[in-house]
Amino acid sequence: MPGRLAVIGAGWAGLAAAVEAMKAGWSVTLFEMAGQAGGRARDVHDERLVLDNGQHILIGAYRETLRLMREVGVDPQAVLLRTPLRLTEPDGRGLHLPAGAPLVAFARATWRRAGWTPGERLALLAAAGGWALRGFRCPADWTVGRLTRTLPAALRRDLIDPLCVAALNTPASEASATVFLRVLRDALFSGPGSADLLLPRASLGQLFPAHALAWLRARGATVRLSTRVQRLESLGAQWQLDGESFDAVVLATPPAEAARLSESAAPAWSAAAAAFRYEPIVTVYVDAGSTRLPEPMIALPPAPNAPAQFVFDRGQLGGPTGLLAFVISGAQPWVDAGRDATIEATLAQAHDALRVHLRGEIRVIRSIAEKRATFRCVPALARPPALVAPGLVAAADYVAGPYPATLEGAVRSAVQAVATLPVS
Repeated sequence: MPGRLAVIGAGWAGLAAAVEAMKAGWSVTLFEMAGQAGGRARDVHDERLVLDNGQHILIGAYRETLRLMREVGVDPQAVLLRTPLRLTEPDGRGLHLPAGAPLVAFARATWRRAGWTPGERLALLAAAGGWALRGFRCPADWTVGRLTRTLPAALRRDLIDPLCVAALNTPASEASATVFLRVLRDALFSGPGSADLLLPRASLGQLFPAHALAWLRARGATVRLSTRVQRLESLGAQWQLDGESFDAVVLATPPAEAARLSESAAPAWSAAAAAFRYEPIVTVYVDAGSTRLPEPMIALPPAPNAPAQFVFDRGQLGGPTGLLAFVISGAQPWVDAGRDATIEATLAQAHDALRVHLRGEIRVIRSIAEKRATFRCVPALARPPALVAPGLVAAADYVAGPYPATLEGAVRSAVQAVATLPVS
């Protein structure tokens, strides 16, 4: 029978692991060093506004995430705006997938995309067809830049580069082509609705973390927020956390914290977790008066000194009118440049790219830099396995798996981790 389980970390992976473990009969104690749950996808309170620590989106292929949301009482249809994939630019051009079978929808969207020549459209369809014929596989050491180097520059500029940095948070010149192809396969070609955009119209805390905590507490789980585990030790068939005994442990912390806790029990695993390099994401929130963008999410055309790849109209997603979120992925150069330079460049980009849509002066509300938002998803990256040691498993988006650092990757790792726990 399952016994006492400690879950260390109450981000999305830790919460998912705790929920799955409770369903399997474990007695769960959840530890979180912060005063709130959610990890890198959490609420941020700013004066009278509830913001997020970064703008997140889900897609239809996030099946495990959507299942866990329903499990804890969240109705995805109520908190997520579902639309077919639309990468619309400020002038209305973009890749717009219609509803229906993904392969057919992608072909139709490519052929109808304004601004590309017939030759460019055919080149994209031929490349996508070739990837599909090869089972969306390529040499492990290829970057996305290497994979797509023969595509016309317009396709790389308008589609590949922004899609890569949005999905992997790593520039195409450095990003893993293997992971990129897996994302394309599961998002665009795995069934109707898999590529749909699911845009949050509730705060990140209300998508899953707050409901998961309530679900766990209602079923008898022990939740200890603002509690950092100082020491993890193996003691025979049990594990001790600061002197308290558990039959098994799930590590659901960021890599550096997991490396610290596992150093004595699993030094090789600890070293692998400590070796990650990271890429930041910066979100600049602005009040743009009575502005309403043509769509809730707009893809911003690349330009010199233009930091953001996307802007979200939070006024169309449950927030106040005119609240815009500019998202800068692969943001290390802008973090290096500093907050003031990033804000100044973002405001200039907003005035230039959105000038026909702006209604009122733009006022910066807050700039949030998540400096370790994701690991750098580079080719042949060594990611540690879920099994750390007997009775000690890891659940996190950096654990070995096919996906980049995403909510779905975190949740799937949690499901896998709980499934591998020993049951006496």
